[in-house]
Amino acid sequence: MEWLLGKDFDEFTQIAVALGLPRYTGKQLADWLYKHQVKQIGEMTNLSKTAREKLSAMYEVGGFVPVKVQQSVDGTKKYLFPTSGQYYIESVMIPDEDRATLCVSSQAGCRMGCRFCMTARQGLQAHLTAGEIISQFQNIDETAQLTNAVYMGMGEPMDNLNEVLKSLRILTSEWGWGWSPRRITVSTIGILPQLKRFLDESDCHLAISLHHPVDAERQVLVPMQKAHPLADILALIRQYDFSGQRRVSFEYIMFKGVNDSLACAAALSRLLKGLECRVNLIRYHAIPDSVLQPSSSEAIASFQKRLTEAGVLVTVRASRGEDILAACGLLSTKSNHGY
Repeated sequence: MEWLLGKDFDEFTQIAVALGLPRYTGKQLADWLYKHQVKQIGEMTNLSKTAREKLSAMYEVGGFVPVKVQQSVDGTKKYLFPTSGQYYIESVMIPDEDRATLCVSSQAGCRMGCRFCMTARQGLQAHLTAGEIISQFQNIDETAQLTNAVYMGMGEPMDNLNEVLKSLRILTSEWGWGWSPRRITVSTIGILPQLKRFLDESDCHLAISLHHPVDAERQVLVPMQKAHPLADILALIRQYDFSGQRRVSFEYIMFKGVNDSLACAAALSRLLKGLECRVNLIRYHAIPDSVLQPSSSEAIASFQKRLTEAGVLVTVRASRGEDILAACGLLSTKSNHGY
């Protein structure tokens, strides 16, 4: 049966009209789905019994509950969700003092082929619908406590942009969750022209997975660099204003002997010169059968110091949930057929 979850205000109104219900029923549906987050149509008590019967004949609220939950020693929780295509996805809730951030997936698997990522090894299995994306928000224990979201889970958001943008509208519209776009960051390796559309249609923060300042070397780590060169990505980003509340950041995973030299730091600072941005340095989390190794703490500190001296705003991101394979680059559901 078709889900109501994941539909937008116009779709709710169209459903109401098609069923012979008042147009204002569309607003009531949006309120019940996204503000009250009901699980059953029968819970929509300000709809008439006839209206609920008509809706129930064709629709269900929808959403998936997690089939497995793991908790890290640092409090991070990883949720395993099924999808309508009989695949699985993982979402990660990261607590941090007064913040609770959900790392949300936009695809089951990924086809970008990044060498350092476990998700890439399973390939693309399915694009998630907006309903399946929103379901991750509305079916975890911490839904009411969430303060932020990052589209940094499984998948490349720009490769599923229609559904990602729809989910962002649901999260940031007054008729939906009502969040400020400043509470959400969308991460991408930089897929053009989808990146331009995202920048034009959403006010959410942007994070670019960079990982190397030299094109040829970045292509080894991020094969899609060949089709979407870093120079083109940066040229596009420079056309937009990031001096206000909207931010652009660059994710830089540190690999021993690959991208952690002071020469790389100098090249990175030149690459980003004049751009209002932040660089997030991330310790590499080793994956099986990979020649890549994490940089030492000393190398990361030296790299950070060199960037700071060049005037680049830089932070070292703390690893969270590594013991439950919830840290950056470790999400994978390839072997979860029986979970």
